[in-house]
Amino acid sequence: MKKSYLFLLVNFLITSTLISQNLQSPEQFLGYEIGTQFTRHAEVVNYFRQVAENSSLVNYTTYGKTNENRPLTYAVISSEENLKNLEEIRKNHLANSGVLSSNNAGKADKAIVWLSYNVHGNEASSTEAAMKTVYELVTNKKEWLKNTVVILDPCINPDGRDRYANWYNQVKATPYNASPLAAEHNEPWPGGRPNHYLFDLNRDWAWATQVETKNRLKIYNTWMPHIHVDFHEQGINEPYYFAPAAEPFHEVITPFQRDFQSEIGKNHAKYFDEKGWLYFTKERFDLLYPSYGDTYPTYMGAIGMTYEQAGNGAAGLGIQTTEGYELTLVDRVAHHFTTGLSTVEIASQNVEKLNAEFNKFFQNEEISFKSYALNGSPDKIAALRSLLDLHEIKYGSTNTGKINGFNFSQNKQADFKTNSNTLLVSTNQPKGKMVKVLFEPKAKLSDSLTYDITAWSLPYAYGLEAVASNKLISNTPITTASPVLNTVSNASGYISKWDSMEDARFLAALLKEGIKVRFSTLEFENGDQKFNPGSLVITKSDNRTFKDFNTKLIEIANEHARLLTAANTGFSKSGPDFGSSEIKIINQPRVGVLRGEGVSSLNFGEIWYFFEKDLNYPITPIDTDHFKNIDFSLIDILVIPAGNYESLLNKETLKNLHSWVKEGGKVIAIGNAVKNFAGKEGFSLKENKPESKEDTTAIVNLIPYSSRERENIKELITGSIVKTTVDKSHPMAFGYGDTYFSLKLSSDSYSYLAKGFNIAYLKDSPEVVSGFAGSEATKNMKNSMIFGEEPIGKGSVIYMVDNPLFRAFWENGKLFFVNSIFFVNNDNYRLKI
Repeated sequence: MKKSYLFLLVNFLITSTLISQNLQSPEQFLGYEIGTQFTRHAEVVNYFRQVAENSSLVNYTTYGKTNENRPLTYAVISSEENLKNLEEIRKNHLANSGVLSSNNAGKADKAIVWLSYNVHGNEASSTEAAMKTVYELVTNKKEWLKNTVVILDPCINPDGRDRYANWYNQVKATPYNASPLAAEHNEPWPGGRPNHYLFDLNRDWAWATQVETKNRLKIYNTWMPHIHVDFHEQGINEPYYFAPAAEPFHEVITPFQRDFQSEIGKNHAKYFDEKGWLYFTKERFDLLYPSYGDTYPTYMGAIGMTYEQAGNGAAGLGIQTTEGYELTLVDRVAHHFTTGLSTVEIASQNVEKLNAEFNKFFQNEEISFKSYALNGSPDKIAALRSLLDLHEIKYGSTNTGKINGFNFSQNKQADFKTNSNTLLVSTNQPKGKMVKVLFEPKAKLSDSLTYDITAWSLPYAYGLEAVASNKLISNTPITTASPVLNTVSNASGYISKWDSMEDARFLAALLKEGIKVRFSTLEFENGDQKFNPGSLVITKSDNRTFKDFNTKLIEIANEHARLLTAANTGFSKSGPDFGSSEIKIINQPRVGVLRGEGVSSLNFGEIWYFFEKDLNYPITPIDTDHFKNIDFSLIDILVIPAGNYESLLNKETLKNLHSWVKEGGKVIAIGNAVKNFAGKEGFSLKENKPESKEDTTAIVNLIPYSSRERENIKELITGSIVKTTVDKSHPMAFGYGDTYFSLKLSSDSYSYLAKGFNIAYLKDSPEVVSGFAGSEATKNMKNSMIFGEEPIGKGSVIYMVDNPLFRAFWENGKLFFVNSIFFVNNDNYRLKI
């Protein structure tokens, strides 16, 4: 027996030694020193695989794929003993938060640290650092792993990283050229920062619109770490930023979360001071907007932090800074490597404290609003539920009658009537603080100088009636709805409602199949039902040449869960009949979208993503380099995203565009693209100018230099929510009520259209319901147009001053955009060639 045990022990030691000997450092595996090349994502994956194959301290897993089919991966790094008991450790940790039941759970006695690298593709030093970090942890820092589990995502954004790395490797000089003038320091449009659809993944954590985020959240919610670090890069002349963060901090952030950031920062400072490396803290990077890689984890109980290294896409392998030194990739990697290890070290030294305070975070008795009740379109309720499911936030239904609380629509204390479809979300759950952050009508601002938008409340974003109550309201589980099952009939036609993106997807699917669809511009009554403007009408007469029309229509309707009303006759009891000119055919428009230099890559990405993934409708991207030679006969609609078009949309180009619109074309201008039409010949749009002030020179000169930034924000709007008045009789507003809560992202302001239709607009006293808007900017919003249509000849120009597709999360704005495509002035679409 003893001999057998001795044999097994010797065999284990030999095997462990051989495995250890096979483990290669990044330099050995790749064949070059880290920091002397940008490593392609595939090689990063290969390196982590060989580490996992040759170290008993690493599990390496693929958790999804990007849009370009690159793997999304993460490594779990800990001691052998911990990896053997990993599931038990995970469950004990989640039970400590209350997310899992504490029944049969053991003591949570490990620190859980999550390190996220390369969320912005061209901030590429961090993935290089990730390879060094995993090797160092499993070779020289094993002691830390005895009480710590490290989860390491080496590259959150593989598509963006490879876009940058491949471009850089193609254009760089050999040896590299450190001059900022060199081509290798000037990325072409759109740059490597965003993902495939040109989304900023560091703004997507809470909204989870992108495939990378959706897949990551599945893993994140199975762990919910004590500490989460998001590795970034900033301008080349900045040194290094680490915690503690700048104000404003959201009020749900606990004193411990604030204090422990400082402890971590002091540990980093110790190493940076030893090396003589510069750094800064408590500036610029705040903790408010909930969709960052530092704030989202913070609101889920973690110490969430951003680390920012000088660099980004301009830095390459080395660049001369304005401070007289050369910033190299080797240096950048060393700094991220140091803070990553320092973070794990401080976690390992504070396991008991981290677990005790983590438990306290999820005690939510002090939150003032206990319940949020929401009414609205079942489709919009379902869309919100889908988002809550991604975050594993619990909800139910309630039909308690009347609830008194803060009424979102009225922006004051008022009664709210529930019904059988009312959704109830309570803060009386482990993730109650995240519920507060996402739902509260107004986020408390300790400082109006912020890094991003200051308003995002989900009831406004999803277009739902809502109330926030100080009382804990009971709820019941929501039962699964029965599937919609339309059946084939011999009806004259079918009618379908119009008030949600689900209806829009249904329409897009019908058009792609070649089924002809009409929409009503007026309310009508058919049979015993009334139908609102925008209702879809699909007639047998229009589709008489379509083989198996009824069968295909029913198949598509059931697939999209659309309940069709069979109409036995086209004769309406009131309102237009099916053959009326007020029930218009929807021609299938050919949509072109500008992209390329000068175009906001983010806004183009939002539009591209919307058509391909949200609406499922084809578009033609048109590069700005070719725009002057465009054959307008090949498109019906031109979408102009936000951007800088000063040289592109010159007098001659605008003249050509005007002629095309006059003959039946349609332009949709979004955000600051609207400005290109203001005051230009042939267009009636005019900017609202700030009220002139008499001699202010003396006042301006007396503003202290230290107050210059704070003084400037009086004229800014940083993502606030405003209540607009809507002309719901206009086709662009079909599916909406009399008001719309718009996310205002800038202080741009335009007068009401004198020769056109003002569809959503602000009156004399603009109502900012949430977020920060500077005093001067608010004054200038008076009597301004938000969405408008200017008919020109047979066509139209549609102005969307506020971006309804912003980050794909402002759900209630999307139907305005769809209506602009399919309903507004649709009589004049050219037939397809």
